[in-house]
Amino acid sequence: MTAPTPTPDDLPPGLAFLAGGGSATQLILARDWRDHPLGPPEHWPAPFKVALSLLLNSPESMILCWGAEDLFFFFNETYFPLLGPRLDRAMGAPMREVWADAWQQAQPIVTDAFAGRSQRFVDLPWKLDTDRGAAETWWSFSYSRVLGVDGAIVGLFIFTNETTQSVLAHRALIASRAELEHLNADLSRQVTARTAERDRMWVASPDLMAIVSHDGYYSAVNPAWTEILGYATDELVGHHALDLIHPVDMASTSAAMVNAQAGTMPTFENRLRHKDGGYRWLQWVAAAGADEVFAVGRHVTDAKEAEAQLRTATEQLHQAQKMEAIGQLTGGVAHDFNNLLTIIRGSVELLRRPGLPATKRDRYIEAIGDTAERAAKLTGQLLAFARRQALTPELIDVGHAVGGIAEMIQTLIGARITLKLDIPAERCLTEIDRSQFETAIVNLAINARDAMEGHGTLRIAVSPVRAIPSLRGHHGVEGDFLSVSVADDGTGIAADALPHIFEPFFTTKGVGKGTGLGLSQVIGFAKQSGGDISVDSPPDGGTTFTLYLPRVAGDTTHSGTTEDDGPADGHGACVLLVEDNDEVGRFATTALDELGYRSILATNGAEALAMLDADAARFDVVFSDVVMPGMNGVDLAKRLNADHPKLPVVLTSGYAHVLAENAQHGFELLHKPYSIEQLSRILRRALGRSARWRDRDR
Repeated sequence: MTAPTPTPDDLPPGLAFLAGGGSATQLILARDWRDHPLGPPEHWPAPFKVALSLLLNSPESMILCWGAEDLFFFFNETYFPLLGPRLDRAMGAPMREVWADAWQQAQPIVTDAFAGRSQRFVDLPWKLDTDRGAAETWWSFSYSRVLGVDGAIVGLFIFTNETTQSVLAHRALIASRAELEHLNADLSRQVTARTAERDRMWVASPDLMAIVSHDGYYSAVNPAWTEILGYATDELVGHHALDLIHPVDMASTSAAMVNAQAGTMPTFENRLRHKDGGYRWLQWVAAAGADEVFAVGRHVTDAKEAEAQLRTATEQLHQAQKMEAIGQLTGGVAHDFNNLLTIIRGSVELLRRPGLPATKRDRYIEAIGDTAERAAKLTGQLLAFARRQALTPELIDVGHAVGGIAEMIQTLIGARITLKLDIPAERCLTEIDRSQFETAIVNLAINARDAMEGHGTLRIAVSPVRAIPSLRGHHGVEGDFLSVSVADDGTGIAADALPHIFEPFFTTKGVGKGTGLGLSQVIGFAKQSGGDISVDSPPDGGTTFTLYLPRVAGDTTHSGTTEDDGPADGHGACVLLVEDNDEVGRFATTALDELGYRSILATNGAEALAMLDADAARFDVVFSDVVMPGMNGVDLAKRLNADHPKLPVVLTSGYAHVLAENAQHGFELLHKPYSIEQLSRILRRALGRSARWRDRDR
């Protein structure tokens, strides 16, 4: 325990006498002296200050006990180790309290010192608690009284030095001398016994033993070499240690031999050739002698094979677990999609019936449209769970985004549930996909509503945080993040269900009341956005989900044209449609014609580039699929951006890993399946932002 030594300038007025005391001075300054009999240090008597300054600046272990009656205990930094557990309470306390366990032994010595009979004690045994705990110790010390100017006793100086180590060392020396005399008397018997013991170990050891010369040749080997590797002793002695090494292990063995000669070789493994031509695994330790190396090798071939078998079994288990998870996932997907396909197929068959009334026809058409929307939502949730959805990030204020959907959330949860928002005044910016974020919050709100069974309080809070905590066995992450917590006062989540709540198709709701994909979408979105999600659900204490998102600096102010700047319909604008799927291509062509666009179909990126090289001026916008053989849509868009910077590009995809892994692709994106209205809107927006179209329109 050492503190910087304060100088007189470092100390408060009137306390310069405490300079030089290091940690002892700090203990004095830290104590509250107002109720102490000595009073504040600045009012202590001058003789006491002088004596205390001498104590604090002495390199020797010293004690100053001030006051003939109470003997208030002061000590310097050198004395610290002797106090052990008493250190924090000793400074200024009465000596009889500090050394209560030794006071009976010390009091007569103090009395003699006050009477002028100062004494010096050498190697005095004393049992007490020190920094090493309770122990038998030995000390050399002297007691001397301190007299005031009037000759009265005002205190006591104690110089002390622990001699435990020297006493024990002396005792050990005496014991070792006796032991040495005994060993010398019987040295011949001991040497003979040790030699016989070594020879028995050399012969009987199941491990390989060898003595290797400084230049790497075997000087001696034990019989275990014959048992393990099949060689007789005379077949090995005189041969180089590398002669039997597996070629793959040659370099590591050579390095180990060099290290062994230097005395630093750690345990290492290699393979040696058996006399039958096969190889055996050995694990070696070695020690360097004066001119040789002593090596011991343990046969570990069986252990290596068992380890390989365990590794294979573990890999097979992991593969089986993966297949089980895939089976569960595909089973859930098949179940849900079969339900949706049943509705679509049934509606189509009903539409084919002759004489179908218009009202029923409209109802069946609407059922097909609604079911398609549900199917699109299902695939989106699956991609979100797999972190493979194509995000469209934008800089948003999370607080404003939550406030913007508050009215919708209140409608979803019902009037009997109170919605409370806690949104900070400061901007909480993050770069994420707004739609996916809003979907995540709505999913959490709906789960909270169901957990509260229609009545209670739902709290949504936004706040900046400095880290993501450790979650699900992963280490925490330091940095600037935003937390969005959604808390309910419902029944909570059962402990056995908590580890599974983010798994796809897992749900605690009744049949028909949930798909089990809501939380999968939330965690997938969070992870893909660079964040995470935590859940806290004490028994009967409600549930709190906390979504963590990376915080960024920036400005949410945006400018530019709106999506209505383009033509209300196509007005004959020419679209270069790039689509490798014939059916999708025919549908898109029909849709574009219905919207008033002229379209020209290219079935791949190379064909599209050739059309543009031939006559780029006739095209107003490019509408391209992402996943195509050869050049994908993102690469095509980048090429067009470089070669034809004024030509707008819109991408479309149901799933593309290049978009999922790089949301910052910089192009308009239309998710499949898309509606005619969505196609119209994104093309209007693309044309509206195109200076080329505006110039042509003029």
